[in-house]
Amino acid sequence: MITVKQAKEILQQNIPSKSVGKVSLRDAAGLVCGEDIFSPMDVPSFDNSAMDGYAIAWEAGVQSWELNGEVAAGAKETSSLEKGKAVRIFTGAPIPEGADTVIQQEWVTVSGNTISLQNQSLEKGMHVRKKGTQTQLGSLILPKGSLITPGGIGLLASVGLEDVSVFLPPRVVVIITGNEIKEVGETLEHGQIYNANEPVLDAYLKQEGIKEIDFIRVEDHAASVRQAIQTALSNADLVLLSGGISVGDYDFVKGGLEKAGVQELFYKIKQKPGKPIFAGIKGQQLIFALPGNPASVITCFNQYVKPAIRQWMGKKADWESKSFLPLASPVKKNPNLTFFLKVKIADSQVQVLPGQESFNLIAFAQADGFAEIPEGVDFLDAGEQVTLYLW
Repeated sequence: MITVKQAKEILQQNIPSKSVGKVSLRDAAGLVCGEDIFSPMDVPSFDNSAMDGYAIAWEAGVQSWELNGEVAAGAKETSSLEKGKAVRIFTGAPIPEGADTVIQQEWVTVSGNTISLQNQSLEKGMHVRKKGTQTQLGSLILPKGSLITPGGIGLLASVGLEDVSVFLPPRVVVIITGNEIKEVGETLEHGQIYNANEPVLDAYLKQEGIKEIDFIRVEDHAASVRQAIQTALSNADLVLLSGGISVGDYDFVKGGLEKAGVQELFYKIKQKPGKPIFAGIKGQQLIFALPGNPASVITCFNQYVKPAIRQWMGKKADWESKSFLPLASPVKKNPNLTFFLKVKIADSQVQVLPGQESFNLIAFAQADGFAEIPEGVDFLDAGEQVTLYLW
């Protein structure tokens, strides 16, 4: 059995190499650029007006101009303008040849076909967006490794990119084991429980930007578990299993993984909850077998699976938190294990929630994250700092 720190170090060194591919711009939010992205055009691609107003050719001391037409946004025809003349122009409309300044409409009075300046703050070049002001042809707009945000989507769309090169998310297959499991919506019989782990893992995976997710439900039979593992390995980059990884008479997952040729990275971590967790690899595939208790599943996912996925996808992976706050009340624990406690933050203090048992989900509905109480510690007093892993 290894420590939490050792488990995380082993995983960091064994995450499969990142795969780069093209995705539609509409599907790129939350992913990471797989290569430097350069602008294929100038933006704006033409000088245009930043205001509704009047385009003129600047002349020092001139206070009035003769109106000579109109240019609307989207105008395809090119136009030109002589000195002493002005054209009515609207935001985004192309600046006529010869014009270099736009007077905003609030600064003029109109009399017939003449406009007169009423504000002496006007300067040459005002309210003109010059070609290439945002982006110049060939300029770097998103470096490799950048997270593509909704704002980044807007930038890429503004230069006409329909797709983008990203670090591709893994395809995931989740295997839920257990004779006692019933699906939500079905009637429970004596000795049965609802399948909480599947919707939990589905939600967490989608939160990490995973779109290709399949689920397999399997009862606790050795042959069925082996077949489910073979099916998952033939269809996934990342395989997650829930349940069947301990040492009971109906725990067939570890043996099934061994028969499938999965190389063990580690099995069992000195932690609570989630001690009987397995991690392994097969070629470029990563496999986690999580305990069946929901609290253990959520704990292990957040501590090991989530940072592994983020590293895989080129994101910042928070293997070790740098967030600390003081405890609101004392904590006593087994010094031989690292504890991950569900906590809520209030008044800049860490409140340990009731319901810390591995089967109990009530605290997760209120928690802001986990507090890590390390191995070797049996007691922490109120006011002592603890490491936090916030959602």
